[in-house]
Amino acid sequence: MSGAAKRAILAGLRWTSLRLRLVVVFALVALTAAVSASGIAYWLNREAVLTRTQDSALDDFRQEMQNRAAALPLRPSQNELQKTAERMAGGNSGYSVLLIGERAQGKPVVGASDPDSFTLGDVPDKLQEAVNERQGVGAGNSVPYHLYWQRTERGGKPYLVGGTRIVGGGPTGYLFKSLDQERQDLNSLAWSLGIATTLALVGSALLAQAAATTVLKPVHRLGEAARRLGEGKLDTRLRVSGTDELAELARTFNKTAESLEKKVADMSAREESSRRFVADMSHELRTPLTALTAVTEVLEDEADSLDPMIAPAVNLVVSETRRLGDLVENLMEVTRFDAGTARLVVDTVDVADQVTACIDARAWLDAVELDAERGIMARLDPRRLDVILANLIGNALKHGGSPVRVSVRPIDHELLIEVRDHGPGIPEDVLPHVFDRFYKASASRPRSEGSGLGLSIAMENAHIHGGDITAANSADGDGAVFVLRLPRDASSLKDSDEDTDPDADSDGGDERGRGRGEGDAQ
Repeated sequence: MSGAAKRAILAGLRWTSLRLRLVVVFALVALTAAVSASGIAYWLNREAVLTRTQDSALDDFRQEMQNRAAALPLRPSQNELQKTAERMAGGNSGYSVLLIGERAQGKPVVGASDPDSFTLGDVPDKLQEAVNERQGVGAGNSVPYHLYWQRTERGGKPYLVGGTRIVGGGPTGYLFKSLDQERQDLNSLAWSLGIATTLALVGSALLAQAAATTVLKPVHRLGEAARRLGEGKLDTRLRVSGTDELAELARTFNKTAESLEKKVADMSAREESSRRFVADMSHELRTPLTALTAVTEVLEDEADSLDPMIAPAVNLVVSETRRLGDLVENLMEVTRFDAGTARLVVDTVDVADQVTACIDARAWLDAVELDAERGIMARLDPRRLDVILANLIGNALKHGGSPVRVSVRPIDHELLIEVRDHGPGIPEDVLPHVFDRFYKASASRPRSEGSGLGLSIAMENAHIHGGDITAANSADGDGAVFVLRLPRDASSLKDSDEDTDPDADSDGGDERGRGRGEGDAQ
């Protein structure tokens, strides 16, 4: 049996399976109905069989007592009682007879049709008391003695015991009839009813299976269609047949899927248009920005020789031009991530050397404390690691407080880089948004130096390595803590993440690195 078939069987046997629940419910209903019907039928037949046998034996015994026992003399002999009892039990009566008379006052004499099988000891005491008790004669009772009976067992077999006595003086008679044949007949009936109940149970299970298949097959198709729709196959549709509720459900699903496909197509088209616009705009801005950058570099070199009235304007132009360049570079990086063209260029690096190089390139050595041992090797993209570190450390320096501490710790197959500042921390309502694009913690500072893209780019670069970044406030309330978690070997992601964008490497880590603090989270 294949693995798929085994899984299908196990899925069908789970209690959460609607098919199993339908079968169980049908079976319980059928079992309850069959057991109830069988129980009532058995009880009615049992009473009918026992009552018919009992009434037949008692009527025959009463008639024999009137015809034969009443004809005995007032003081019968034992021999007379014996012969009369044998005549009463003869023929097809099917019961034994015991007659009790008196030879003298207080001297009983007993005659039995079968002394070996029926004696006075087999008659229950209460039955004897009832038979011998004289009833008052009145309007509601015309005779002092009546016929009484009782069902009893002897040796595990059922018997009927009945008794009465002759009115006006005469012997007392008892009958003893076996009900074993009736019990066997009733047992046969019980077996028949049990077999019928079992067949009804099996039939109900088969009926439930057929009903479940009829109902669940469309539901299963609907579930499969919903799964394919969730996987992005928006052209999924159901075949509609019939006019019942399930057919109406299929029509509703098709209408919903069609509407969803149209809306997703419209959104994708708008998103693609927006992404292409940003990418095209960024690329178009690079050429004039290159010229502007060259001019600003010349102006910056000549700033000392400029008129003091002009120098502030020149410095403003230089800083805003650089800020614009950083923004364009960040926008281009974002479009690469959105378009899926960002790739990893993996190399074996010493993490401590990479962190030191990042800090040294930006002249942060005096403001940053580094806690990292040499020799911690990892296979990462050095340029993207530099971008991540530049944004995290720059954000801590800008919005936190010095000194900023950077620690590097290897844990199993992972690398943890922690950046901690000593500033006021991050407000609780801001924490969930620090990595959102263009998010700034203070609405009153919409024109801060950052663009709101730095931390989001850092997170994207962490994700492309298969890692993550978390932000929190320190436990002692002294500053914020950003923790970068990366795998020590990102080679497995190289095939899917290798940088193929022709502009990716030429942009340089330092350019995007200057976009530090652009999260404006603190």
